[in-house]
Amino acid sequence: MKLLRYGGAGAEKPGLLADDGTIRDLSAHVGDISGVALSDTGLEQLRAIDPDSLAVVDGSPRLGPCVGSIGKYLCIGLNYSDHAAEAGLPIPEHPILFMKANSAIVGPNDDVVMPRRSTKTDWEIELGVVIGTKAKYVSEGEALNHVAGYCIVNDVTERHFQFDLTGQWTKGKSCDTFGPTGPWLVTRDEVPDPHALSMYLDVNGQRMQTGNTAKMIFNVAQIISHLSQLFTLHPGDVISTGTPPGVGMGFRPDPVYLKAGDVMELGIDGLGQQRQLVRADD
Repeated sequence: MKLLRYGGAGAEKPGLLADDGTIRDLSAHVGDISGVALSDTGLEQLRAIDPDSLAVVDGSPRLGPCVGSIGKYLCIGLNYSDHAAEAGLPIPEHPILFMKANSAIVGPNDDVVMPRRSTKTDWEIELGVVIGTKAKYVSEGEALNHVAGYCIVNDVTERHFQFDLTGQWTKGKSCDTFGPTGPWLVTRDEVPDPHALSMYLDVNGQRMQTGNTAKMIFNVAQIISHLSQLFTLHPGDVISTGTPPGVGMGFRPDPVYLKAGDVMELGIDGLGQQRQLVRADD
């Protein structure tokens, strides 16, 4: 299934993408794409619904973040061997973890707003993992059973805030609109191997990132198992699993960063596409 949320920001309704490409309204069956709806039982109940019995949503509504009421937005840094090489940094011994503030989360096609005093706003396409059932002290062998599904994340980053303002990476990761998520959550049964997905990101029609999840240093199961040893993962938590090479700061001799009016377009095999216009904050 491809589950989504549509409508105005803060007032999204649950829906699914039918095989014919139409959005179908799930409001009569579930309050939101969140919490218990993401459990195996909840997903089976939604899977049992005949899409033809659901009302078609007219027009082309705004798509919101594909998960509602996200508890934790967890991000893994330097998780692609070719990106670590691009950044000139050593391969980490354990997953590097930082958090993205929930106030950064927006829909997949919402504008990305560069904050005031931004000089180095950058892009990062990533595979997002959505937790479906509580995970605590789980083994790598058990880990994927706790996944509800997968989605696209653009881990937008202000590099000056990240590296030059003294403190954690979170400073450069959590600006408003820096977490486009979606367009939909693709349930894990439709993603047989999350480590064989090609991905790309374009800026103004120019290919910047080309990668494949096969290049992950720590795979999805390893990440979930590792994090679950540190704290409990809850339904609706999102893990952004790192980016391939081609980010703006990696360009040599001169890095390339976003400016107002730029357009980012990005996609991952089977998970859809995103498109964001970049604009300056008022």
